[in-house]
This record gives sequence, structure tokens and C-alpha cells, in this order.
Amino acid sequence: MNRIDAVFADLKAKNKPAFIPFLTIGDPDVRTSVEIIKVLEKAGASMVELGVPYSDPLADGPVIQRSSMRALKNNQISIYDCLQAAKQARSEGSELPFILFTYYNPVLQLGLDKIFSLLQDNDISGLIIPDLPMEEDGEVRELAGRHGIHLIPLVAPTSNDRIKRIVSRAAGFVYCVSSLGVTGARTEFHSGINEFLSTVKQSTALPIAVGFGVSTNEQFKRFSQLCEGVVVGSALVRQVEEVLPLLEKEETRTQALLQIHDFVRQLISD
Repeated sequence: MNRIDAVFADLKAKNKPAFIPFLTIGDPDVRTSVEIIKVLEKAGASMVELGVPYSDPLADGPVIQRSSMRALKNNQISIYDCLQAAKQARSEGSELPFILFTYYNPVLQLGLDKIFSLLQDNDISGLIIPDLPMEEDGEVRELAGRHGIHLIPLVAPTSNDRIKRIVSRAAGFVYCVSSLGVTGARTEFHSGINEFLSTVKQSTALPIAVGFGVSTNEQFKRFSQLCEGVVVGSALVRQVEEVLPLLEKEETRTQALLQIHDFVRQLISD
């Protein structure tokens, strides 16, 4: 069974939501990213999105853009490095499902057959490609199915009559975008968010997860009542940014990791 399916089945039995953090790999370096993955698991993460740094991240707001630029400037992080982080975390005991979050251009540069072989070899459970439209995902979807990897779609409040078609092709879970525009912490979400999530739930038997903008415990609790999972990206990446000076020094790294742990615990507490 795919690790994502197993986690959602377990959480359903416990009547608990999935906490799905997004992390930019390589910010500040791959080794530290591995340590953060382990901290996220200890703090309560259900699975982790491994963000591949990209020079033109169309769906990402300023916080994640800055983290991508730091990773690219400091280390020229690639898909290979992100997969190495997953492999290292797994070798050090992590049981989390890993979801690779990347734009389509790096995938094309590697080649579809090669990328899916690499994903399978490195125990990646899911793949999110935000700039790959449904109308053009046939080959990717076929290869994902052949390799046992879930291609997870994004569906937005503006998807309208496309919602049923998008979710009918989904695997793992459906990623529901909470708001229009790019990622980033918000105080308000799309005015019709509740109706939108209800429509998606009625269109699929898969779990649904909501992301883009969740940054507080109150918001996490709200969406936990409406969805099977909640994705937190910019708020976590911003927390990493705030403790970067501590992460970059050996003598203060443990302190920084503890701050990240405490941030997550406060965010997802009952």
C-alpha cells in the first residue's frame, strides 16, 4: 500500500486530521533539511511535501520564493538533492510519506522515465506539479500509476465545472487551494471556501486537504473540521527563515530545531 493511503486510513480510524507541512529543501542546506524533516515528524507531521527550489515558482508567494532563492544561491539544489534528503531521512528512521513538489520544467529536463524511476527508488509516495494542467498530464499520470506514485492534483475555487474532471483523475488526496493567488499566510480566505470544499468532497471518495495560507492554530482547527488534511507551507518556511542564523551555526542548531518543533506543536495543538 502507498504510504499516503496507509496514513490517511490510520488517521480516519483515529478521527484525526493529517498535518502536511511543506519544506523547501536546501534552505539552508540539505543536511539541515533532513534534520528539520525529523523534527517535523516528531512534532506531529503526517507526511511532508519536499519543495524543489525553482527560479520561477509561479504558485509560490514571497516567503517560499525567498527560500528557493537562498537554496539555489547557496547550493544550487536540484531534484537529485531533494531525493537525497528523502533517502537520508528514511535511512535515519523516518516513516513519513514523502511528496515531491516541483514544477514541470525540472521534470522534463530529467526525462519522465528517469524521474519516475528515481522517485520509486527513493521511496517517494506522491508528486505535485502545480503548473501541469489536467489536459496535458496523461503521460505523467500513466507513469505515476505504473510506479505506484500518487499524482496529486490542485483544485481551486475558480475550477468550477472542471472540479469533477480534475478529482476523477486524482490519487492519494485532492489538494484544495484555499484562496486565489499565490501561497502565503492570510487572515481571510476565499469567501466561498466552505461551499467549495463541500463541492470537492461530494465529487470524490479520496481525502481532501486544504492549503495556501494556513498559518495559525485557529485556522488549522477550522479546516481540520472540513477536510481530512491541512497543508502548512509559508508559515513553516517563514519560521525556518527566522531561525536561519541559529541553524547555520553548529552550536545553536539544536536551539533552532527546538524552536521549529515548538512552533509546529503550537500550530496543530488541539
